[in-house]
Amino acid sequence: MSTLQRKFGRWASGLWRNPDFLRLWSSLTITSYGAQVTNLALPLTAALLLHATPWQMGVLVALETLPFALVSLHAGVLIDRVRKLPIVIAADVGRGLALLAIPVAAFAGTLTIEVVYAVAFVCGAQNVVGGTAYQVLLAQMAGRRRLVEANAKVALGETSAALVGPGLAGGLIQLVTAPFAIALASLTFVGSALMLRRIREPHEAPAAQARPSVTTEIHEGLKLVWNNRTLLALAWVAGLWQILHHMQVAVLILFATRELGLSAGAIGLVYVFGGAGCVVASALAQRLAARFGVGPVIVHGLALTAFGWQAFGLVSGPGWLATMVLGAAMLVFDFGAVLYGITYLALRQAITPDRLLGRMTATMRFLTVAAAPLGSLAGGALATEIGLRSTLLTIGALGLLLVGGAVMWSPVRRHRVMPAVANE
Repeated sequence: MSTLQRKFGRWASGLWRNPDFLRLWSSLTITSYGAQVTNLALPLTAALLLHATPWQMGVLVALETLPFALVSLHAGVLIDRVRKLPIVIAADVGRGLALLAIPVAAFAGTLTIEVVYAVAFVCGAQNVVGGTAYQVLLAQMAGRRRLVEANAKVALGETSAALVGPGLAGGLIQLVTAPFAIALASLTFVGSALMLRRIREPHEAPAAQARPSVTTEIHEGLKLVWNNRTLLALAWVAGLWQILHHMQVAVLILFATRELGLSAGAIGLVYVFGGAGCVVASALAQRLAARFGVGPVIVHGLALTAFGWQAFGLVSGPGWLATMVLGAAMLVFDFGAVLYGITYLALRQAITPDRLLGRMTATMRFLTVAAAPLGSLAGGALATEIGLRSTLLTIGALGLLLVGGAVMWSPVRRHRVMPAVANE
């Protein structure tokens, strides 16, 4: 065996040797590139092309997350009852088609903020259903003993997109304008759906039989989280974090464009810094969790995001300096967010029986993201009253209080090793 073959064999270990996992990973990575372009192009369409106010930006971000409150719980019951793969494929196709409405309306001269609102809401709904199915499919394909590995590998693909995607998005927006950058992004979701057709699902849906009502099954998912101290603590912390995060998302693009005077290309470069933090975190997450424990990594990841929020509000100076400092703050924030996200997902999957994974995932997404629209609206309203910079500083201060509470009272920090669960 050659030296090159031995090196490749060491790299292509674990789940990389599973062709179906590799297809799923490739699909998620492709959609991550599309999401990176969309996540930058959609708010820039509102901010630069439609001259949105802080309140309108808050409404836009709120509509992206509102479906978590409206359909998450019912989606969890559906996903536990049926095959997951067709749901994932349909959601990818649906999101790709919805995004096409932006460039079509721009070409026809009928693009308004209401059109952007509608697309954001539809894409959010597809993300709720398809994203939940993706997480369950991933957990079933990886197996319980490799949940941190699986989430770290998925995060590596997503963060490679976070490293390259924003720069690509910024360049595309400068070159062909934001709406037509969105048109190119929509193709990635369709391409992902085509790739997924060849995957073999590890678990088929249960055979048709008499089932309890949807309300009963929703209650079972809520009861699971309520009666599990770790899941309940994760839900509280993640829910508060999501409110603060969506307050920040609602104002950061406006802060960068209007107070710092950054161009679309410069903002893309800022997000490239964040992508670098994501890549490093995804590469180190499994090793850090093994050395320091899952719970401590969750708490320290949260702390880094709070310091990142605080740093956003302190950025000032000429354009080149503001770009570099904002980029450094984004690197810190995204490094912490990915560390937190990987270990948070792995811990909640590990302590949930397979038959309840769909409802647990949907219930946790409902409990943690349902209030995010209120955070977005609060961010827009607060920025209108006290200004963009003061709003970011306020978010950072509240984030530090959240971390302090997690350290003092949450049982999550005591989880040093990944717990086992009796698979019912």
